[in-house]
Parts: sequence; C-alpha cells; structure tokens
Amino acid sequence: MAIRKKSSKSPPVLSHEFIVQNHADIVSCVAMVFLLGLMFEITAKAAVIFVTLQYNVTIPATEEQATETISLYHYGIKDLATVFFYMLVAIIIHAIIQEYVLDKINRRMHFSKTKHSKFNESGQLSAFYLFSCVWGTNILVSENYVSDPTSLWMNYPHMLIPFQMKFFYISQLAYWFHAFPELYFQKTKKEDIPRQLVYIGLYLFHIAGAYLLNLTRLGLVLLVLHYFVEFLFHISRLFYFSDEKYQKGFSLWAGLFVFGRLLTLILSVLTVGFGLARAENQDLNLTTGNFNVLGIRIIVLSSICGTQAFMMWKFINFQLRRWREHSSSQPQSLKKKFVTAKGRPSKKERENGVNGTVTSNGADSPRSRKEKSS
Repeated sequence: MAIRKKSSKSPPVLSHEFIVQNHADIVSCVAMVFLLGLMFEITAKAAVIFVTLQYNVTIPATEEQATETISLYHYGIKDLATVFFYMLVAIIIHAIIQEYVLDKINRRMHFSKTKHSKFNESGQLSAFYLFSCVWGTNILVSENYVSDPTSLWMNYPHMLIPFQMKFFYISQLAYWFHAFPELYFQKTKKEDIPRQLVYIGLYLFHIAGAYLLNLTRLGLVLLVLHYFVEFLFHISRLFYFSDEKYQKGFSLWAGLFVFGRLLTLILSVLTVGFGLARAENQDLNLTTGNFNVLGIRIIVLSSICGTQAFMMWKFINFQLRRWREHSSSQPQSLKKKFVTAKGRPSKKERENGVNGTVTSNGADSPRSRKEKSS
C-alpha cells in the first residue's frame, strides 16, 4: 500500500516530514508484521492476540433455546493488544480517505487554510459516524434491544456479550485512540490541540466506562443516538463549505441536538437510576462483573449528566456566536442597500434626464429654433 503525498523534495529518512508524509506506509508495514505472524506456527499464538477477539466462551446448545452452540465474549487485559492492532488499521483507513477522497475535493474547491482543516475534520468524522450508526443500529435490531427497552438493565451484569457487540467496542476504542497520533500526522495547530484532547478524552472515558462496567447495552444505544446527531452536524458543515447559503442542515441539527441530550438523560436515569436501583443483586463482585452499587451508579449518572451539561453549554455558546455574526452582518447589508437606493435617481429625474439628453442630442429645442429665426 503506497499512500504518500507528492512533493518536489524527498525529506531525510526518519525526519519529521518523512514520518508525516509516509506514516500510512510505515503503519501498514507494522500491521503486516502481525498478519504475517499468523502464517508461522512459532509466532501464531502471539499474533492471534492482536488480530482476533479474545476471551470467548462457548455455551452449549439446549433443547429449549437453540440448536447450535453460542459463542459469547467478555473483556480482559489482552483486549489492549487487539485495540492496538485495530488502531493501526484505523490510521491506514484515515489516510486512505484523506488521500483519495478529501484531498481531491480540496483541490477542486480551493479552500482556505481554516476551511481546509475543518473540511478534513468533518469529512473524516462524518464517514466514521455514518459507519458506526449503521453498524450499531444493526446490532440493536438483531439483539432485540429496541423492541424491549427493559433489556437495557434486565439480567445485569451483561458480562457475556456477542461477537458483534465486542468487536464494535474494540473498534470504537481503537478509533478514538488513533486520534492521538493523528494530531501529529495531520499537523494540528497548537491552539486546537487542547480542544481535541478534551474531545477525544470524553469519548474514551465514556466508551471504556460502558465496556468495563458491563453497561454495553446502554452505551450502545447512547452512542448510536449521539453519533447520528453528530453525523448531521458534520454533513451539514460539509454542504456549508461547498455552498455558504446552505443553512437548513444546521437548523435541523440544532433541534435534534437538544432532543438527543434530553433522550440521553431520560434513558440514563431510567436504566441506572430506576432499573438497576431496583435490581435484587446489588453487591460489588469483580468476578461476576457486577458493579451495581450505589456509589458507582452515582458516578455513572454524574458523569453522563455532567457531559450533557457541558455539551449544552458549548451548544448555547455556538448558537449565540452564530446569532451575533448574523445580526452584525444584517446592518451592513441594509446600509449598503440604503446607500445604493439613496444614490439612485428618482423616476421623474430619470425621465427629465432622458428628455434633456434627447433634446440636446436630437432635434433643436423651441428656444434654439427661436434664436435661429431671430
């Protein structure tokens, strides 16, 4: 896989520019090492830990439930190796989208530097949010979590999860971990790095928290809901960059954003505050993965409510800034219209001007004919 940017000069090997320009090739070689390790018996046991999901439990079939055996998974320390490998895959996919999609569009649109970076950010995130929404919705439908909302807290702890659920969480963690080296690869501005770190940290905190506390079902529902709203924002921003008159997408996103925050709080309080609070088993047990105790429930609800409040505060500031920019641009446009209307002659003046012009350029006026006759 050769993904490199064209340049007139080739930078020195292992220099800053060399790593940035060829980071996809370097990461591809590292990922290929793990894949080649599967082909040899000596290294296969170590390579499997990175490439495939670990901690599977086979449940034998019963006459009442199923005719085939079911393979479920739980988490463990080896998941860090799997997250690392798929983080490399995320870096490669990021570079492919950047090189073969976003860079080509940027060359055609001729964006400024500020719009260029924002367009790349929205392009990458919209692709990820769309893929995650479709994948997460498929899991929700196939596991019947949508048809039965009580399944979000019934039979807790949900320590054993299906393959698709575990792979989804591994992929989510891998993607948001890959965002850290991308700050270096994409040459992010220093003033934007703190905002990006907070953004990435919040995602990792909540996704890892849902995964480790066995709240994977609630976490999946909230992630799909949040990703759908964020997808609308970034796709609207992409359309806005192509045509600044496009504003309808932001209005739709603003309404769904507030609705999404309210629905997130309702589902969280319903699951953690009511469903788990009324469960019979409320003893902390690390072996069975039961974290249904009062202290942890308070921490979970506080973190969710705090994050939603922080997002609403950022949303209100964003809307106020847009309103100020819109209101400040309106008087200037009205002033321009007033100046042009003031400098434009009236209809009577235009007719007199036309008559005077015709008289001076065409036949002689009565006064001139009188002067000539005299």
